[in-house]
Amino acid sequence: MKIIQPEGWPAPKGFSNAILAKGRSLWVAGQVGWDAKGVFAPDLVGQVELTLKNIVAILQAGGARPEQIVRMDWFMTDLADYRSKAREIGAVYRAIIGRHFPAMTAVQVVALVEPKALVEIEATAVLPD
Repeated sequence: MKIIQPEGWPAPKGFSNAILAKGRSLWVAGQVGWDAKGVFAPDLVGQVELTLKNIVAILQAGGARPEQIVRMDWFMTDLADYRSKAREIGAVYRAIIGRHFPAMTAVQVVALVEPKALVEIEATAVLPD
């Protein structure tokens, strides 16, 4: 796996512009911030924590590790809330995923399929052959 950074561009903070990887792909569908019983955390930081833990559980079930994630797409209902809690979300991210920052996108949406969801995250991991 190799981080791709165009020459002369400033390094992005908290993500990579691109990742080059070769191997088997594991595609994780959008996960939300609920526990195994379907109970949502009450706030965005708690939902991000549960969402990332759910992604890690799926990765492990597929034989992958968080450091093999090559991309993540974040969908949120309130981008201002995300920005205001960036420090706390970053700490939760590092505690669960580590200091691995794949290519990422964050998008504000009007709503998510699960009405109580504040965030949904998709991920792709590449495992060596």
